[in-house]
Amino acid sequence: MARSKEFDEQDVLQKAMRLFWEQGYEKTSLQDLVTHMGIHRRSLYDTFGDKHSLFVKAVEQYRKTTAAVKAEAKRGRTAKEAIRYMIDYLIEAGDDRPLGCLVVNSATELALRDPEVYEIANQSFKSEAQYLTDLIRTGQQAGEIPGDKDASLLAESLQTTIIGLRVLARTTTDKKKLHRIADAAIALLNAP
Repeated sequence: MARSKEFDEQDVLQKAMRLFWEQGYEKTSLQDLVTHMGIHRRSLYDTFGDKHSLFVKAVEQYRKTTAAVKAEAKRGRTAKEAIRYMIDYLIEAGDDRPLGCLVVNSATELALRDPEVYEIANQSFKSEAQYLTDLIRTGQQAGEIPGDKDASLLAESLQTTIIGLRVLARTTTDKKKLHRIADAAIALLNAP
């Protein structure tokens, strides 16, 4: 008879996600994962496979978390307010989550040599660009953003700034600076 798991799979996956987010893939050892997740090495292998498989699952879990933030951003907000909500969310990270972005961190650390991470990062970036394009088009239809601008180009520019903010969020404690950068990026949505 198979033994039942003595841990909540989602809970330990969240712990792994956080550890990878804080330390990166290369710096995180199997022992770090076992200790942080509070499970036995055998349970890690039986439930998640090897370290790389666990990492991929952790990044996918992160993407689900960010999808929830994107959905919340749109709830009852104008397009520009939704964009500002997303940017403020990443800048104002506190003790409840690590700084920066697990997808961006993973892309810069692994994408050039790991085809699976490369694909996940590209899917994430494409999805985010589409999300921003859709928000900008909604803002254009509402008259909030000038309609003569290319929504896709604005989204790409804004996304590049957001990716840069995610990197800077890991290297500076100057949130005023990050908000000034965000203000300048959002101002592009107003310019004639």
